[in-house]
Amino acid sequence: GSNHRGSNGTPLKNGKMTNLNKEIFGKEVEISDEQKQTMEVIANVKTTVRDSRFPTSNQANNCWNRYNEWLLCVKNTGDEEGCKNMRQLAVSICPTFWSEKWDEEREEKTFAGLQA
Repeated sequence: GSNHRGSNGTPLKNGKMTNLNKEIFGKEVEISDEQKQTMEVIANVKTTVRDSRFPTSNQANNCWNRYNEWLLCVKNTGDEEGCKNMRQLAVSICPTFWSEKWDEEREEKTFAGLQA
């Protein structure tokens, strides 16, 4: 296969996006319909832009702020669907297990950040 990259930096093989699960695990990995839909939504989304408030390579504070900015949008508008782009900015820079943990904490009303 070739080592070319698409316009968004995604590795390409023979003009197609590499199946990372197969590349990483050596086999196809089953994913749910919800996961497939999520992958379709984010396929063309880029990560959040550089934020001058967070100039270092450690983006933990940027992640925390983006997540809470999304919650602020939800709190102020009551429209989670309308704020989905802000959530995408958060999850694009946050480790998945952080955003999943925070989502669970929000459900359990134990989240230390903004309550929305």
